[in-house]
Amino acid sequence: MQLVKPAYLISLSLLLGACQSSGTQGPDIPYTRHATEEIKAGCQGEQCPLVNIDTLEFPSEPQLNALIEHRLLEMTRLTPEQQLAPSLAAYTSEYLRSAPDRNSTWLQAKVREQHDDLVVIEFATYLDTGGAHGMPGRGFINYSVSEDRALHLADMLLPGQEEAFWNAVKVAHNSWLINTRLDRDPEFVKDWPFVKSPNVAFLKTGVLVKYDVYAIAPYSMGHIELLVPYKRLTGILKPEKFPAQTD
Repeated sequence: MQLVKPAYLISLSLLLGACQSSGTQGPDIPYTRHATEEIKAGCQGEQCPLVNIDTLEFPSEPQLNALIEHRLLEMTRLTPEQQLAPSLAAYTSEYLRSAPDRNSTWLQAKVREQHDDLVVIEFATYLDTGGAHGMPGRGFINYSVSEDRALHLADMLLPGQEEAFWNAVKVAHNSWLINTRLDRDPEFVKDWPFVKSPNVAFLKTGVLVKYDVYAIAPYSMGHIELLVPYKRLTGILKPEKFPAQTD
């Protein structure tokens, strides 16, 4: 008897360009979306352990597929020491075998944007261990089609400009405080100071920095996004990494 049974399976063939805003030029790489939800075999009721996975497959980009699966697996970790499963299928099988009731895992990879040479993948996860609320996670992959690899912040910046980059993000953070009027709350400013984030996406309109919950604001405020326009990154970003101009 199988340990888990699919609750549903969706496979939709999409064009990457269909997810873009009007006028955005990109590699237009076709991909397939795969969505599954599986519950513990033989379990009935709303408290059954489940694993919900909504991910992507790029037929022409096996390296990107491997990066997506690995990142989703990394985001299943509850502790840094937790060993990663060899695949999402293996993770699902073991999780549903061992997880108690009221536990669930939600993993999603989606195309946030494509432009120029980049495919930007955004990750959203939610790990529920049966407490008052689960722990959401976020992340990005900035994938260069021509280089066939994920680009990191250091790949995009001129040498020695990392601190200048984070100073530009700090300016965006100050603007966010002002726009939300949180700058008028001394306790908030003291308790939630600016910090760096590993979640950086190079979008068409600017560099997006996204924060995990509890990073710069309470859980109830969700994932804060700060956008740094490219015009503020002259002399910081490598010239060849600026997006092509659009009308």
